Amino acid sequence: MKLLKPMYRTLLLLLLVLIPLGGCARGPLLLSWDDEVRLGNESAPEFLKQGGGELPDSAVLNYVKAMGTKLAGSAEQLTPDDRRPELNWEFHVLDSQVINAFALPGGKVFVSRGLMERLNNEAQLAGVLGHEIGHVTARHGNQRMSQAMILQGLVLAAGVAGAVSDDEWMQVLGVGTAVGGQLFLLKYSRDNESEADQLGVQYMAQIGYNPVGQVQVMEVLKAASSGGGGPEWLATHPAPDTRIKDLEELIIEKYPMYRDPAHYRMGNKEYEQKVLAPLKALPPAAHGASAFIGPDDIQRIAGMTWEQALHRGCGCNAAHE
Repeated sequence: MKLLKPMYRTLLLLLLVLIPLGGCARGPLLLSWDDEVRLGNESAPEFLKQGGGELPDSAVLNYVKAMGTKLAGSAEQLTPDDRRPELNWEFHVLDSQVINAFALPGGKVFVSRGLMERLNNEAQLAGVLGHEIGHVTARHGNQRMSQAMILQGLVLAAGVAGAVSDDEWMQVLGVGTAVGGQLFLLKYSRDNESEADQLGVQYMAQIGYNPVGQVQVMEVLKAASSGGGGPEWLATHPAPDTRIKDLEELIIEKYPMYRDPAHYRMGNKEYEQKVLAPLKALPPAAHGASAFIGPDDIQRIAGMTWEQALHRGCGCNAAHE
């Protein structure tokens, strides 16, 4: 099958930001779980390279990996799927000042040094990792990649996913393009984000972290955006006030013991000792925000804000968020 030229492929990926296919409805899944695992394995090294490489501190890396592994175990227990193979979960810390976190299909989770430096307790980090794990278990990447292939005309209405080559799937994921990877990470719908929030709270509470940490993450990111431009994570994971409100209502209803430190832990001292102190001892990260497409870039290129693009076609009014 003839491949799209890079310029047209990038433009089509940009269209995915502006046109939420099928409104807010859950789209078709053209990838099997095995496909997701294979694509995640193949693309993770490129995303790691483009994101600044691995943080040069094995103790911090092992700390994040240990927490992520516990959360992933909680996720597999709470969201069982008979079709899902045993995922080889990976948790990476990018040596980048960019404030960001994302997950690739198949269980590859990334969090940036820039974001971790903004947090101040273990519960907050558990909230970030749990949210990204939720995207994987809910197969949100599969949904959006499948929609991308349909938009590009590489999968016909009566066709099958098997007609699409691995190279074509990788191009949709963003591997090998200058900005494609970043645009792929901007395509989650409001429903996707809400579902990942709820799943992340479940996973972190299951292993004893206070779900309030998830709300605190949103507040940290809002504060970080007050100086203009905004962190990359807010572009890929919009956090309007209603989303914070929904989380607060969920916690009050489902986790009434959140005020009891004997029931749920925050882990302030542990986070300071195991993460913040070691990060302060490292040289500044060479990888900076200029390497990423941010909210201002989207507005300049697309002529609308991310929130406007996100809600387009959903029958909802972003002004009410």
